[in-house]
Amino acid sequence: MKKISIADVTIRESSERAEFSMSFKEKMEVAKQLEKRNVDVIEMPNVAKDKTDALLVKSLAPMIKESILSVGAGICKEEVDKAWDAVSTAAKPRIRICAPTSAVQMEFICGKKPAKVLEAVKETIAYAKSKCADVEFSAQDATRSEMPFLCQVIEAAIESGATTIDICDTAGVMFPEEFKKFIEDIKANVAAMENVTISVTCSDELNVANANVFAAAQAGATQIKASLIGNATPSLETVVHTVTMKGDAMGVACGISQGELARAVRQMTWLDSNKKTGKTPFGETTGNDAHEDVNLTAQADIAAVIKAVKKLGYELSDDDNAKVFKEFKRVSAKKPVGAKELEAIIATAALQVPPTYQLVDYVINSGNIITPTAQVTLDKKGTPMKGLSSGDGPIEAALLAIEMIVGHHYDLEDFQIQSVTEGSEAVGSAFVKIRVGNKVYSGNGISTDIIGASIRAYVNALNKIVHEEQNANQ
Repeated sequence: MKKISIADVTIRESSERAEFSMSFKEKMEVAKQLEKRNVDVIEMPNVAKDKTDALLVKSLAPMIKESILSVGAGICKEEVDKAWDAVSTAAKPRIRICAPTSAVQMEFICGKKPAKVLEAVKETIAYAKSKCADVEFSAQDATRSEMPFLCQVIEAAIESGATTIDICDTAGVMFPEEFKKFIEDIKANVAAMENVTISVTCSDELNVANANVFAAAQAGATQIKASLIGNATPSLETVVHTVTMKGDAMGVACGISQGELARAVRQMTWLDSNKKTGKTPFGETTGNDAHEDVNLTAQADIAAVIKAVKKLGYELSDDDNAKVFKEFKRVSAKKPVGAKELEAIIATAALQVPPTYQLVDYVINSGNIITPTAQVTLDKKGTPMKGLSSGDGPIEAALLAIEMIVGHHYDLEDFQIQSVTEGSEAVGSAFVKIRVGNKVYSGNGISTDIIGASIRAYVNALNKIVHEEQNANQ
């Protein structure tokens, strides 16, 4: 019996297709439900294109333990760096290198000639492999590519380190028997295909995508890409149902229970709305329109903030709503809060571990003729604790002051600051990674002050460390 791996593209599709828009919270819930139902791979979009997607992957990475978390990247090293930064803390990370292989897409999407695409694929996959052991190469529009060139690119991808090769019928131009023969022809021309996982992505343009993926399985494919929403890809429910009903006859099996999957879909009520209309059940408009309607000032009360949170598609607990409102009041005191700022607040304040430490205040002294110093006050369950330190810069001084409070030095493995919104009053997001032994803990923080964002990100990661240590000792 051949095991078929299921790669779900629901979250990726939601980020790339406006008609299937889901909120940050909904994507988090989809990922958790997919892992719980034993989906093998959860595909995320190319995080280089959207900061919210990068934040989503960073939030999911420490949570997803059993499923592979696959993040897309184009054929350039900068996108690989961003993908790896987002997914590196996952238990099973994968980088998915996507490149067009048909003449029309090579020219109009990436503006490269075949020889340049081939070289870029080689270099990018080798670079991705140096960072991540699990690398997939996705040949976009493969079924409209010249067979000799397609085989040459696939062979180069395997030689450079790709362990999964994804063959895409992007335009949906093939019937099942044609697609089966197409896979067989590639295998006949690329001997190394026997040593990698063969994956298939099929568009449902001709309403035969579900049949095509099983025709490919007969030809040797062992990974099928499917989705919970829309009709652009094979339906995950149909794929699992087919394996359940005909798996023995086809000699294939998957690890997903049809009943458990159906139960999960019923729990995620917004999916049915997305399938039919592209709208969410939280309002009369799609996600993009809802974003335009969010504009909160410091005078907004908690009811108005909760209403805006729901308009964006989030259903938070009372406790998380209170945390979001508290963070909103801090940010809105300096500038109005729109949808992007509110989503950053939700990602930072909600869905977090119970805080052992909370930031009370900080004072920074810095300049080009003095050594930067920082005094930071943290609240530890009702007890204020102060730390004072100097450093090479104001941020280092602040982080060292926090270490004085907790009485422990941590290795800062990564530190990044980026803007969530534009303009001189932009809200900044800080991201840190702290290493403790063999484990890495990430933290996020937002503020119109980059030092404040950095402190909040560090405290966020610190609380995760303390929370895990406390649970381990219970």
